[in-house]
Amino acid sequence: MTRVMLGARLRAQTVYRGSFAGDLASQVLLGLTELAEIYVLLHNAPVFGGMTLTQAFVVYGMAAIAFGLADMVFGQLDTINVAIRTGQLETLLVRPVPLLLQLITADVQLRRLGRVALGLGVYVWALLAAGVPAGPVELTLIVVAPLAGTLIFGALFLAAGSLQFWLIDGDQAGNAFTYGGRYAASVPAGALLLPVRVFFTFVVPATLIAFVPAAVLTGVPLPWPLDPVMAWLGLPVAALLWAVVGSLWRAGVRRYTGAGG
Repeated sequence: MTRVMLGARLRAQTVYRGSFAGDLASQVLLGLTELAEIYVLLHNAPVFGGMTLTQAFVVYGMAAIAFGLADMVFGQLDTINVAIRTGQLETLLVRPVPLLLQLITADVQLRRLGRVALGLGVYVWALLAAGVPAGPVELTLIVVAPLAGTLIFGALFLAAGSLQFWLIDGDQAGNAFTYGGRYAASVPAGALLLPVRVFFTFVVPATLIAFVPAAVLTGVPLPWPLDPVMAWLGLPVAALLWAVVGSLWRAGVRRYTGAGG
């Protein structure tokens, strides 16, 4: 049943092709504004956070792919407070389908593929322009890092959704993890203040999503407390995050007692 409903929702988004193309273009335009911000920073300073413009674009491309895919699949989880407040969550809980699966498939937005496509284009171009070797180790990291980043961002979206069971209109608190993590992942971490860098490494592992793998691929020295071995920790960290956040999610669902209406 879930597969049929998901297929119907996805097809409905592409029925009006002009509107769908406009939605994709808006996502690309949004990504271009973020690219312009990085360009402006590095146009006046040839090296920003220890990286050149081309190297910084590797970071951006990797982060854009990871966040775009996670936002498309898991992005609706950070708005679960609306379902809690309106009582819609009670309707979902009585269905014979796992709640998390229902929420994930309820609003998959294909327009977010625009950001993914832009990120992929920038990523491929920047890797070639930066002269990254095409050895088996490098190719493995090139493929695995964005996928691990997608899982990490997905866990952050689930964490943001889980917080809604304890906070009243806590979507802004959740955004600090998701969209704050996206910004931290998209820029060279060497430009972040040390306390911020530590937070976005060991609390919200945003630097592991793109900066550390990109630095290893392009030969950029890593600032303290980062280490080249961390480039390969994306998947283990994602698994650990999902285990922790999954427990938080289950605790929140058990705590939910209804909208009171």
